[in-house]
Amino acid sequence: MKHIIILFVILLGLTNPVDAKPPTDKATPAAVNTATSNTRSSTQSQTCLNCHKALTGGIVNQWKLSSHSNKGVGCYECHQADKGDSDGFEHNGFFIATIVSPKDCSRCHEKESKEFQASHHAEAAKILGSLDNVLAEVVEGNMHHDSPAAVSGCWQCHGSEVKVLAGGKLDPTTWPNTGVGRLNPDGSKGSCSACHFRHNFSRAQARMPENCGRCHMGPDHPQIEIYNESKHGIAFAANRTRFEPLMEKKDWIPGKDYEQGPTCSTCHMSATSTLPLTHDVGSRISWTLRPAISEKIDAAAIASGKKVKPWEERRDDMKQVCLACHADQWVGNWYEQFDKSVGLYNDKFGIPATKLYKMARAAGLITNDIEFDDPLEFTYYFLWHHEGRRARHGASMMGPDYTQWHGNYEVAHRFYMEFVPQLREVIEKGLKSTDPAKVEGAKKVQAELDQVLNSENHRWFIGKMTAEEKDARKKASEEFRKRYAQ
Repeated sequence: MKHIIILFVILLGLTNPVDAKPPTDKATPAAVNTATSNTRSSTQSQTCLNCHKALTGGIVNQWKLSSHSNKGVGCYECHQADKGDSDGFEHNGFFIATIVSPKDCSRCHEKESKEFQASHHAEAAKILGSLDNVLAEVVEGNMHHDSPAAVSGCWQCHGSEVKVLAGGKLDPTTWPNTGVGRLNPDGSKGSCSACHFRHNFSRAQARMPENCGRCHMGPDHPQIEIYNESKHGIAFAANRTRFEPLMEKKDWIPGKDYEQGPTCSTCHMSATSTLPLTHDVGSRISWTLRPAISEKIDAAAIASGKKVKPWEERRDDMKQVCLACHADQWVGNWYEQFDKSVGLYNDKFGIPATKLYKMARAAGLITNDIEFDDPLEFTYYFLWHHEGRRARHGASMMGPDYTQWHGNYEVAHRFYMEFVPQLREVIEKGLKSTDPAKVEGAKKVQAELDQVLNSENHRWFIGKMTAEEKDARKKASEEFRKRYAQ
């Protein structure tokens, strides 16, 4: 009844036009609270609402359902701009900006903003100009930095550098964009509305696995598909209607507010009985599974001289989440399985394939002008960027089919049936070259390939299994037939 009365009071406030002039200073949260006694919006925001309830009724109705509305935080409190803001413009007597950046949100949500700015999400726009963008801008696109393939694809998840035109209008090649690593005109990184959709900014919606799956899906990082396959995903789906009413709670603690079916945010962000809620999504991750060769999450920072949270502490924090439902031995054993899966990929495929590929490029056996104009370049990219990631992410999220058939199997097939034959082709071509440097380079790559294929992990492929290895495979085959003959 209390909420009904509050909503009724707000609706009454929206029906009366209010003449307002913009204040000379940007409103602060304290000023907002003063101007919005009895949970009613400021006079500035009510002026906005009187127009927008007819022009963009969906936005207004979303806002009415929000915590912002209940606390008197309205349109003007978020969209107000300073005269010096490059994206600010005059609008019906107010000076406002279209973009509400994390810097704007930090006036009320300082802790959350600081955590987010320190996160991997905030750095997502670093993809601009990367190998992935060569695909979007050259291979798929039209050689422009603002290739439509990148604008409507990569940038919508990773974020773009939002460019401002005259009069505070936003360049259509960079806006609309709610990429999580968006580079904003005010210098801040990211977009809170990437996860907390406008204009109701629901906690529950942000905690839904589908919210993360909007970007974390597909052939190179299928986290949502893996989650749906996993026991965690199945448990959440089975209990979804029971859990959803609880997901608006601020902390939403596993083992207390719900007993199974964690979502992405449970493990990576939510509070536990021992940890506070965080908006730094990488603070509990111990491996980075993105690159061609996995490394501990703090390795790059340490190499560059930065002091960051050690991977051991990050893992301990993630274990605290696991321990809300699992026993200590279960958690420890699972991490041992996961580490070995990552180590297998690294040692058998990631490290040797990367070394051979780089040697071939350095020797000039494949072109160095731009990547993806040689078959070997596509093959290597698939091996680590698609199949290799799927194998590692599958293991990290307990998705066995993605670990095996969409992952390790396809890595092995790509390596043995495509990478090695294509590498042999470029070596042979190099050996026949009239360029002595290429001939010498081809000999070095051949020697390295021979060493790899004669190693314990790969000698089976060239018919050099040991007698003990052959006997072990024969015994396993006989036991298999015996079991199924019964």
